[in-house]
Amino acid sequence: MSLSVHPLIDRFADALWLSDGLAKNSIDAYRRDLAQFDAWVRQSGECTLESADTPTLRRYLAWRIQVRGAKPRSSARLVSALKRFYQFLVLEQVLDADPSAALDAPKIPKSLPKPLSEHDVELLLGAPDLNTALGLRDRAMLELLYASGLRVSELVAVKLGELSLDMGVVRVMGKGSKERLVPLGESASDAISAYLQSARGELLGAKRSDDLFVTRRGAAMSRQMFWNLIRRHAIRAGIRAAISPHTLRHAFATHLINHGADLRV
Repeated sequence: MSLSVHPLIDRFADALWLSDGLAKNSIDAYRRDLAQFDAWVRQSGECTLESADTPTLRRYLAWRIQVRGAKPRSSARLVSALKRFYQFLVLEQVLDADPSAALDAPKIPKSLPKPLSEHDVELLLGAPDLNTALGLRDRAMLELLYASGLRVSELVAVKLGELSLDMGVVRVMGKGSKERLVPLGESASDAISAYLQSARGELLGAKRSDDLFVTRRGAAMSRQMFWNLIRRHAIRAGIRAAISPHTLRHAFATHLINHGADLRV
C-alpha cells in the first residue's frame, strides 16, 4: 500500500539530497519512515505532523515496538529520521522548537564475531609454508596471536627484548600504557624459536631491527600487512568463515572457555 507523502516530507527529502548528498536508498527510507508516522498521527486525530510534541513521538515509538514488533535498529533509524526532520523544520522556521530533541535512540546490541572452530584454527595455523622464511614468520605470528590473545596492534609491536622463550612469556604494553606479561604456550614458543633460528636473519639481511616480526624488506610488520596475510592463509586453507585478526582473538577466548579456563585469570 502506497502512502501519501506530506509536502513537508518532500521538502525535507529534497533538502537531504541537495545539502547532504545522501544515497537514494537512505532518502527513501527516511521518507517512508516519516510518511508512516504522518499516517499514524492523522489516524489518531490527536495532532498533525507539524504539531506533534515529544510525548506523541514517544507514544509512536512505543506503539511500533509493542504492536509492530520493531527492532532496535529499525527504531534507531526512525529516531534519526524524526530528529533530522524536525531540526529541518526549525531551520526552515516552520517550527519554533524541536519536539524530537529529547528523544534517545535505542541502544543497538553489539554483535560478537562468529568464532572460528578449533578445526578452522588448526587449518589456518597449518597454512603457512614452513619451507620458506615468510612461512615460518607467518606461522610464528599466528601461533602467538592464537596462544596469547594479543591485540594485533600489540602483536606487531613486540620487540625482541620483550620476548623470553626461557620463561615462556612476552611483555606487552597494552591500552592505557599498562604493561603485562603474557604466557606463550609450547606451540607458540616452538614456532617463534624456528622463526628466530631460520627466518628472521634471512628477512633482515644486512639490516638491523629490534622488532620481533619483520617483513621481507627488513621493516616492522604493520597491522594492515598482517590482516592481508591472514586473509591469504585463510583462502589457502579453504576456510569459508569470515576471518580477521579480531576473529582469531575471539577464537582464543572462546576456546579457552570451552576447555574450562577462567578468562579473568
